[in-house]
Amino acid sequence: MAQNAPKTVYLADYQAPDYVVEKTALNFILDPKRTIVRSNLSVKRANNTEAGTALVLNGEALELLSVKIDGVIVSKDAMTLGETTLTIKNVPDDFKLEIETACSPQANTALSGLYLSNEMFCTQCEAQGFRRITYFPDRPDVLSIFSVRIEADKGAYPVLLANGNLTNQGDLDDGRHFTEWHDPHPKPSYLFALVGGDLACVQDQFTTCSGRDVALKIFVQPENKDKCAYTLDALKRSMRWDEETFGREYDLDIFMIVAVDHFNFGAMENKGLNIFNSAYVLASPETATDMDYETIESIVAHEYFHNWSGNRVTCRDWFQLCLKEGFTVFRDQEFSADMRSRPVQRIKDVRRLWAHQFPEDRGPLAHPPRPDQYMTIDNFYTATVYEKGAELARMLKSLLGPEKFRAASDLYFDRHDGTAATVEDFIAAMEDASGKDLKQFRRWYSDAGAPNLTVTPIESDKQGEARFKLHQKTAPTPGQKEKPPRHIPVAYAAYDPETGAQLDHGLFEMREEEQTLTVKGDAPVLSLLGGFSAPVTLSHNQSLEQKLLLIAHDQDPFNRWAAVNGLWQDLCLGLAGAIDLPAPDTALEKFCTALGDALKDAQNDPAFAAELLKAPTPAELAQEAAIIDPAAIVKARKHVRGTVAQALKEPLRTLYDSLRSNAPYAPEAAQAAPRALKNAALGLLTITGEAALADSQASSAANMTDEAAAVAALAGLDHSLRTTALERFYQKWRTNTLVVNKWLAWRALTPAADALQDVKTLTKHEAYDAGVPNKVRALIGVFARENIEAFHALDGGGYDFFVEQILAIDPKNPQLSARLVGVLESWRKLEPTRRALAQDALKRIAGHKGLSTNLYEMAERLL
Repeated sequence: MAQNAPKTVYLADYQAPDYVVEKTALNFILDPKRTIVRSNLSVKRANNTEAGTALVLNGEALELLSVKIDGVIVSKDAMTLGETTLTIKNVPDDFKLEIETACSPQANTALSGLYLSNEMFCTQCEAQGFRRITYFPDRPDVLSIFSVRIEADKGAYPVLLANGNLTNQGDLDDGRHFTEWHDPHPKPSYLFALVGGDLACVQDQFTTCSGRDVALKIFVQPENKDKCAYTLDALKRSMRWDEETFGREYDLDIFMIVAVDHFNFGAMENKGLNIFNSAYVLASPETATDMDYETIESIVAHEYFHNWSGNRVTCRDWFQLCLKEGFTVFRDQEFSADMRSRPVQRIKDVRRLWAHQFPEDRGPLAHPPRPDQYMTIDNFYTATVYEKGAELARMLKSLLGPEKFRAASDLYFDRHDGTAATVEDFIAAMEDASGKDLKQFRRWYSDAGAPNLTVTPIESDKQGEARFKLHQKTAPTPGQKEKPPRHIPVAYAAYDPETGAQLDHGLFEMREEEQTLTVKGDAPVLSLLGGFSAPVTLSHNQSLEQKLLLIAHDQDPFNRWAAVNGLWQDLCLGLAGAIDLPAPDTALEKFCTALGDALKDAQNDPAFAAELLKAPTPAELAQEAAIIDPAAIVKARKHVRGTVAQALKEPLRTLYDSLRSNAPYAPEAAQAAPRALKNAALGLLTITGEAALADSQASSAANMTDEAAAVAALAGLDHSLRTTALERFYQKWRTNTLVVNKWLAWRALTPAADALQDVKTLTKHEAYDAGVPNKVRALIGVFARENIEAFHALDGGGYDFFVEQILAIDPKNPQLSARLVGVLESWRKLEPTRRALAQDALKRIAGHKGLSTNLYEMAERLL
């Protein structure tokens, strides 16, 4: 493994750049095989840099053609060309640097830098892709004013785009043409973007709060022009919301979005020219589900909000990634909550946090929201940075209150506009605007792991008063053994154990390892972490009757759902033998009754009721087990769902029939909520022998939401209609790539006995392309992460297949292979036989010669 070992980068070693680049002029001569890039940089020695210090530029996979300083060619003796750097000695204090390079977009399968997607030129420069375009100080604290000229064949690439405002365009000789762009706002190189292709444009206009008109343009493949209306609508709502909620106005004359099929991420916030995975732009009622529309709305908002939280104020170094991503995720979550149901949005956000971030905190990949070291920054685009980072912003809002939090956000944006900031800058703005001491709160950014909050009743000598001991403890994580107490906002409420009436509520700020919470009431039932007020785990030994009371009476919607979800979880894990569950049959019977009662007022909030009917997935359940036996978990979950479905079959069928509608489809929340409840009911009814009901809906559905829900319900069954429904769906949608990806994901969830062979066969199917990340995630990713019984099969076949796929993907797309291997982060929790097999699989990956830096780092950390 030593030959693969890359260099570790440490936060403590940060040094300001030796040189700044005040202006950057780029000229692209686009060609698929050999693109020429000419850069003209206005470079100055930084004030803290000694005269004569060498200039070090980053560059990868480039052919260096020439280097000039102030028009004079730099000799080979005056510079050193390394594998990833260009070092120029004895440069002046203030000079013009001209560099000409060549690169091959066609050969760039890593999808980082300048590459081709469906014969279209596009870029992805975050985190370190710009160095694959030209030599440059490719770091986020070097901000420059960019001007760009693009030249290309007009017939093949009639659309040529870059950041900023269009300043000039015209025709050239030999059927070629050019465009010129200027971005007046200084930005780091990771925010650079370029697109060239034969694209259709859908456009609209937005008038800002100050009365400026902004042109909105979405560029897509011509055949997808009719699938952009919702994205445009979401963009306009995002722009208005950011003005009203955070006081942030857009600052260019144009805002553009481009949809591409080959993309490693969801989308990228390049200044004024957002590049999106096509899955998060294209939508029509026939091809997109309500969840697809909701996701598009969220991602469009996220990337737009980055215009301020990431672009106008960027991050000083990549260790500060959570500063832009966590804060922006919080902002897009708040936007979605305002657009739809706030309680349901919070449930979905936390469910995602529990499913993806909490496992990181518990395993070998644990790291703080702001890590202190990395080998490759690509591996730190994690749930901890994004989702947990958002929770830190949410806690700050709880601690400061809405008005002071808004004042603090304003101060942060105003103070650091046009600069590269740090977490300390962000917290300082929060403190300065509110007067609140947040010194201890900073530990959330520097410490990995989730505190465990233990609750114990203690005697009180006062009538009408109850006392509880709260104790926080964070387990050791890799590289961090000692964990001091954190500043935890604990939202609480107390309920009468007989009537369920609320007796007390408030926000308790916990700062010590152990503190006492005093509430009103005699032996009340305590509800903690209302709205999930802090990303901690809770150890609260409540009786079944107390949990059922909270399901019936808790006034906090999130905690009502959490009580239901907790019982789903306890019943599944208890019957799987993963936890101790007294009288499981009685508990299951009472749970069915409580769930039935909760559904009686379902139509008052159908989106919330739909969440109550969703049992945790097998993968989610596995994360909560001390020892993971995948087969036992899948079997127990099947039994619990089946029992609940049978007990509630009559009210579920009544609910399903009452929610069927022939109204024209609309993706808005008012329609999406009842559809969600109807299809959640269908999912349970299907396992009671109502497969024909699902098949009928699948074959006659007038929209993709209903069609997909029915096919997905059948896909999880061992039933003859399963094969029929899946084949019918594929034949109907085989020419629509995004819809077929849903089909691949369902096929990846084939019941365990046939799953591996089915997935192996699909890797050679016409619907699959290992060069398209969306397809790899749909098939290989879903199989490994969600089909836990098949992937973790006792014969080790799932692991062998996974190793083969990872090692085949890695040479072409290291970011994708590194992300996929993360599904094994919980391998140490597997029962002994599977644990040994999983460990062997990881060793085979780690021991493979020629691994990418990305995959090497992940394999090393996992082992």
